[in-house]
Amino acid sequence: MAAGGDQQQAHRPGSYKQKNKLHKHGKHRTKGEIGRENKGKVAVMAITKKQRRELRKMDRRNKANQLRRNKKDSVLTEKRKLGSRDGPPHLVAVIALHSGVDAGAVTKILKAEVDGVVHEDQGVSGAVDSFGLVLPRFKQRFTFYRPDMTDLHSVLDVAKIADSLVFVLDSNEGWDSYGEYCLSCLFSQGLPSHALVCQGIADLAVKKRTESRRALSRLVESRFQDARLFPIDTEQDALLLVRHLSAQKQRRLAFRSRRSHLLVQSATYISNTSQNGATGLGTLCVSGYVRGAPLKVNRLVHIAGHGDFQLSQIDAPSDPLPLTAAPRQAKPGRGGEVEMMDGADGDMNGDHGVRVLMKADPEERESLQAEAEVDPMDGEQTWPTEAELEEAEEARKNKNVMKVPKGTSDYQAMWIIDEGEKNEEEEDDDDVDSCDDDDGMMEDEMDNESQDAGSECASGDDDDDEEEEEEEEISSTGRTGADQKYDECMDEAEEGEGLRRYREARANEMFPDEVDTPLDVPAKTRFQRYRGLKSFRSSPWDPLENLPPNYSRIFQFQNFERMRRRMLAEAASDEEGAMVGWYVTLHIVDVPPSVMESFQAGKPLVLVSLLPHEQKMSVMHMLVRQHPSNTEPIKSKEELVFQCGFRRFRASAIFSQHTSSDKHKLERFLRPDAPTVMSVYAPITFPTAGVLVFKQRDNGMQDLVATGSLLSCDPRRVVLKRIVLSGHPFKINRRSAVVRYMFFNRDDILWFKPVELRTKWGRRGHIKEALGTHGHMKCVFDNQLRSQDTVLMNLYKRVYPHWTYDPYVPAPLPWVKRDQPVYHDIDME
Repeated sequence: MAAGGDQQQAHRPGSYKQKNKLHKHGKHRTKGEIGRENKGKVAVMAITKKQRRELRKMDRRNKANQLRRNKKDSVLTEKRKLGSRDGPPHLVAVIALHSGVDAGAVTKILKAEVDGVVHEDQGVSGAVDSFGLVLPRFKQRFTFYRPDMTDLHSVLDVAKIADSLVFVLDSNEGWDSYGEYCLSCLFSQGLPSHALVCQGIADLAVKKRTESRRALSRLVESRFQDARLFPIDTEQDALLLVRHLSAQKQRRLAFRSRRSHLLVQSATYISNTSQNGATGLGTLCVSGYVRGAPLKVNRLVHIAGHGDFQLSQIDAPSDPLPLTAAPRQAKPGRGGEVEMMDGADGDMNGDHGVRVLMKADPEERESLQAEAEVDPMDGEQTWPTEAELEEAEEARKNKNVMKVPKGTSDYQAMWIIDEGEKNEEEEDDDDVDSCDDDDGMMEDEMDNESQDAGSECASGDDDDDEEEEEEEEISSTGRTGADQKYDECMDEAEEGEGLRRYREARANEMFPDEVDTPLDVPAKTRFQRYRGLKSFRSSPWDPLENLPPNYSRIFQFQNFERMRRRMLAEAASDEEGAMVGWYVTLHIVDVPPSVMESFQAGKPLVLVSLLPHEQKMSVMHMLVRQHPSNTEPIKSKEELVFQCGFRRFRASAIFSQHTSSDKHKLERFLRPDAPTVMSVYAPITFPTAGVLVFKQRDNGMQDLVATGSLLSCDPRRVVLKRIVLSGHPFKINRRSAVVRYMFFNRDDILWFKPVELRTKWGRRGHIKEALGTHGHMKCVFDNQLRSQDTVLMNLYKRVYPHWTYDPYVPAPLPWVKRDQPVYHDIDME
């Protein structure tokens, strides 16, 4: 007992009592022991699994097997339908990859040698070589089409919807330069199933046939892995080719399988008339087989190369290429619609063999509106705010004082333009119009000085100039005939333009984004649209700040990816409309006569049904890489020709880096070593879709400069243009330095004082104070500078694409490979 009768309190362990590990006896608790310890309590994970309806291992395995089996059955069903009675005819495009081969001879052999029924008039009307072929032996039907190889747009349009391509190769060279150019475009666009055909092997000696085929096989392995060559000289060769086309695995192209499309086989045009006379538009009735997905009458249709249009009704004439001659009765399909069968002879519209499937509903039909309605009075203020009144009062007090001639009245002084304001307006206009005027400002002044100096020297020594002119005349008359012929073929203007572009690209590569501070304009005025960022990755930038007026004309999704998944899921589950394989006639309203003239000229008409919202304008982003064949510098905001999915248009794109950040740096030129994102104003297209980028020459030819795919539709994507102001360390101390040549007056230094500085050697610092009035400033850095180091300041501003969208793209001239100019290393000084 303790003194005073107090009993000693027992010790209680606290929360920090040491707990030693249990002995590892090597055994684990059994499930029964765990259950006894839990005493009936159920774990939280088990409850959540039950609520989420998670399946057991065997159930998950069975579900995966069922999905795999269903997918396989759907693919087999689609393959069996192609060319059969229930599907569209097998569309085969014959493409010659060498100027020395005759693709028409291949189609002639197929028509003459293959044991089948040839329908000369059931191909594409107006085409040079197109016909239908029915093979009862294989229970298959084909439509052969040979596009005009001199028109690249026709070749690409036909390849988009063709089920198979037959490439005709030369037995010695395979393909020429134009064939290589076409293959590059087709592979980038998306290549369907194909077969390789060569001619002339049967004409060789028996001992040389095997050697020739081996050499050609080694040649085509660079483009076609594990490809099989089909000689086509006899009836047996033609039969083997047709059998291979009907049985080969079909390659699925996502951009066309999710949209209904057809190749127009026949067309008629009816002009619209009104009380005032002809309107210049009309109704175009086109017929063809529905492919890809069911066709709805209330959806918009896009005719490749001509634009978007509306449908008024869909008719169902009899099938012109039946697999069997026996007529079959039509039976009702889903939703009471008419299901098309071969040789149907219903008469529901008064015309024998033609029935109206569906008519467009004006209330449900999609609108052709591509741009948002802009209210010019939106944001208009009827009365000035208090802040504006205060600013007006301060502006009245701080009047601009300028020197005027003696005796000038106040009214006359109002018409005198101040030189500072004039220069400021000119600089602002230059900043808005061009991306790279900053780079050439000081170079122009140096060129002018050099020209002035050269003129002074010329005026000081006239005799020497006369002697030099005589020597130049003698040397020019002494040229050989080969040199004169070479000079006549050279375009001096194009050569000078190419040299200028090469110098700009080389300067941007050597000194990226560096600009010179002007001497006659304050830097805070010249670069008033720019701002500094503490960190390009983490510093905030409001994507809705100071948007251009063109953003009021476009549409934006709250969540583009969610909308894309929804639209594609609805398109995949659609079972209404004209089903795949039906031969239908579409009535397209308000079509210009140029569409019919193009079809009558022999060019193919490719028609595709658009998904909802795909006619509306927005900011589209495309991820591309420069094509290896292009060596010419491609500048940002330069007009290019784009082919995105089924669309083809002209636009001026801005280039930016492809990163995961919320801000993306502008690229002044298309980089050959990294992927680049091109941003343009264009109609919305849901990925996936291939992208081809062409640049049109002065002579009308189009060169492939970049290929890639569609990335997204996001007007909020922030693209920042960076400029770099550079200065030279004048005096270097331990942690500080005096920097000059970055600014040339004290006010500019104080204006840009909050912006962080960096050096090419990795030092970071900030401006401490201005020294004097001529642009010298004291800067503090995290370590001592080196004398050969350069002080830099990064400034940023947001840039937007130019609205130059033009859906009309002129047909290119036949492509000819040009010799690439060789630019030697040029002294940039």
